[in-house]
Amino acid sequence: MNQPRLAKKTDMPRVLELINELAIFEKEPEAVEVTQELLESDGFSDNPKFTCFVIEVDNKVEGMALVYKRYSTWKGEVLHLEDLIVSESQRGKNLGTLLLDKVVAYGKFLGVKRISWEVLDWNEPAINFYENKGANVMRDWDVVHLDEKAIENYLKNCDARL
Repeated sequence: MNQPRLAKKTDMPRVLELINELAIFEKEPEAVEVTQELLESDGFSDNPKFTCFVIEVDNKVEGMALVYKRYSTWKGEVLHLEDLIVSESQRGKNLGTLLLDKVVAYGKFLGVKRISWEVLDWNEPAINFYENKGANVMRDWDVVHLDEKAIENYLKNCDARL
């Protein structure tokens, strides 16, 4: 089995397939708005917005981990793991561990103070996987989002402008 590697622009069609597979698993197939072109421009410009690692089985990308830097007012620079995805057909074959190993090594290389991510509260296999790796799943925190429509509605009711 190959080790994870940095993704290339040519991997983005398969990365998008994995993103869509995750959305189906998470019961939100219509929620994916990102396109191959957006992944390519955002990830492979002079100032990339993310770093992506992929892992191949038989020369096909079967897993990916997408990360980006954030800033914590308590810790300083942190790394955010947006998604760690392994294709359904390859789960349970150590690909997730290899990808997470790569993300943690990358975070250490960057000198971040924390690596953070979210997991759905009903995804017990993922929760168990992360806890077994030493991660603290903070069950008393809720994720808060404003989607595009909510941003527009919010701004209609306040005076903030840029």
